[in-house]
Amino acid sequence: MEDIVMNNKTSLSASTGPAPAPHGKSRLGLIVSVVAIIAAFFVPLVVDSPAHQNVAILILMAAQMGVAWNIVGGYAGQVSLGHVAFYGIGAYTSTLLMTQWGINPWLGMLAGGVLAAVISVLIGWPCFRLKGHYFTMATIAVAEIVQIIFTNWEFAGAAVGITLPMDQQGWGALIFSSKVPYYYIALGLLLLTLLANLLIERSYLGYYFRAIKDEPDAARSLGVNLGTYKQVAFAVSSFFTALGGSLYAQKELYIDPTSVLGTGLSIKMALVSILGGIGTLAGPVIGAGVLTTIDEGTRILFGGSGLGTDLIIYAALIIVIAVYYPTGVMGWIKNFLARRNARQASLEKGE
Repeated sequence: MEDIVMNNKTSLSASTGPAPAPHGKSRLGLIVSVVAIIAAFFVPLVVDSPAHQNVAILILMAAQMGVAWNIVGGYAGQVSLGHVAFYGIGAYTSTLLMTQWGINPWLGMLAGGVLAAVISVLIGWPCFRLKGHYFTMATIAVAEIVQIIFTNWEFAGAAVGITLPMDQQGWGALIFSSKVPYYYIALGLLLLTLLANLLIERSYLGYYFRAIKDEPDAARSLGVNLGTYKQVAFAVSSFFTALGGSLYAQKELYIDPTSVLGTGLSIKMALVSILGGIGTLAGPVIGAGVLTTIDEGTRILFGGSGLGTDLIIYAALIIVIAVYYPTGVMGWIKNFLARRNARQASLEKGE
């Protein structure tokens, strides 16, 4: 059956995947990506304010969450609003392993990712029997259940939370007095997640995921096991989401159910991708820059009196995107460039 699917990959990609970019555009995209990555490495050298460095870290962490969510929500089209469950699992796993048994946080981060992937299989098996908004509601319910469990679990600190010890510092303990190491760890994790997205996008998994999203009946007729590949997307996405949760715990040195299991965090993961451009590589990164700037801007402008202002802006953005820019910022950029190229071609033809 797999041979049948591989032989029909071209037909699937023609109906579900984007058309291959011209060589010139592909080269331009590569150059822009390389320049952006190089520039990102020099940010801490140019920005020496700890507050501004912290904003940059928050942007990178939000982008990593969005890119991780994009695997299941963007490519496979399975809108999960309960992904915060895996974020919290990653944060609590690495933290508990470190505080209770002294296990290295690097190993704890990996263990959290693996545990989240395993739990995603248990969650996905019943949830993927549902479709559309029923699946979305099921993921919200799962996240709420996980939050209730940790809120009442005394071993995990219950509602009080857990504080990470600071008796050891350095790369081995993943605890630093400066913001710069956290910046580079967040950047490295984002690049790793982007690399996973790129490999998926250019592999047979990318064809399968897009087929499941756009033409599920056609994919099923060609032998694609929809349930299996939805689960693969869910597990990979959960793994990287948990890594982001572990990094959050190490950076903040304190976690509780509200900070790592709040429903608002799930919404932000999805909104980052939707705003920037769902199903694209750069979209979540752009969306993270916009949303994190809004978060920090409203916090600075309004302080405690402006609590909830960011959520109002989020709601307004959702309405604007749904009505005017359903393909997100990346879609708007592509349409703008296409119109400009069309005008240039028309002018050249007129000459």
